[in-house]
Amino acid sequence: MIESSSWVEKYRPKRITDVKGQPEALEKIRKFIESFSPNSSKKALILYGPPGIGKTTLAHVIAIESSAEIFELNASDLRNKDKLNEILKPAIQQKSLTKERKIILVDEADGISAVDRGGLQELLKLIDLSPAPVIITANDIWDKKLAPLRKKAEMVQVKQVDYKTIKDVLIYILRRENLFIKNEILTAISVKARGDLRAAINDLQTISKLKDPSSVIFDERNKETDIFNALKEVFKSRPSTELLSVYDEVNMPLDEIILWVEENIPQEYKGEELAKAFDALSRTDVFKGRIHKQQYWRFLVYENILLSYGISASKKEPKIGFTSYKKPSRILKIWMHNQRTMKKKSIAEKYAKYNHIGVKRALNEFNILKPILKKPEVQDELKLSEEEREYLNKS
Repeated sequence: MIESSSWVEKYRPKRITDVKGQPEALEKIRKFIESFSPNSSKKALILYGPPGIGKTTLAHVIAIESSAEIFELNASDLRNKDKLNEILKPAIQQKSLTKERKIILVDEADGISAVDRGGLQELLKLIDLSPAPVIITANDIWDKKLAPLRKKAEMVQVKQVDYKTIKDVLIYILRRENLFIKNEILTAISVKARGDLRAAINDLQTISKLKDPSSVIFDERNKETDIFNALKEVFKSRPSTELLSVYDEVNMPLDEIILWVEENIPQEYKGEELAKAFDALSRTDVFKGRIHKQQYWRFLVYENILLSYGISASKKEPKIGFTSYKKPSRILKIWMHNQRTMKKKSIAEKYAKYNHIGVKRALNEFNILKPILKKPEVQDELKLSEEEREYLNKS
């Protein structure tokens, strides 16, 4: 037997027992396949999550376990209506020649929305016609263009693999290959992979060929995420230790993230869950105040725990479905308040200079001075700008 040159392919799981770190996803896929019928309300299942965590592998393993033939297509090759009719439609209509069951796998559905020339609408029609279950994988299923697809399918999140699980897989591979690499190097590979098992195995295979693997510096995978995905993880997933780092990849100050969380808690939580979530948020604010007042920056740890794990633990069960998160209205309000404050201060500075008094005094007496400052001749004398005049006239 000729061995595969790639360890990723060579050690790809063949049975459910070989799959590590995805028990919830496996159970949901199994139930979907077992309960499927041509009359099912939802004939498709979407496996979503970042690259390298085993979405495609899960589909293949379930096909093997359920004795089903799997017909795999990559959505990047099915970006328009004609291609879908040419390739996917016959695959859906044709029965399996060797097995009782059949599973249609459409890999990387993100590719359909990238250059969509009627492809997505045609895929939706073909799903309705399919007598066999359709499994779809996607890295980012939350694209607005994919909203109709989300409504048609069951949603299953495939999570990033814990670094300890990744390390166990690497040790297993080394034993099968009769190789040894130091424990600290395996830990470094596992941690730096940031949940990407495929990347970790590729790194392991690369350094296994080196005389001195300890000389290699592993760059941490760049997995910057946006605030929408971070909120989705916190609000919809079960609370876990992985959530403690969910905001680390968001390119946004923590104070602004707090405003996003505050705005969108009512979008996901109701009743007792809502009360618990806002309680966790209020405690976050308490630590935020202590940090600024006492300059005790170690409290950032507690602020982050409450904002991630604390908010997530407020719900009884994981949330499903799509939620359109809103930009914080308080950001706009704060900006408008700052703009008004700036105008007030600039008027006070001009008045103080003209009357040879301190700016602080002019600000303290501002409400008393307003009737005087509103007079056109006084505004002319102080050379107020149009924005400053408008601020006075509206206040």
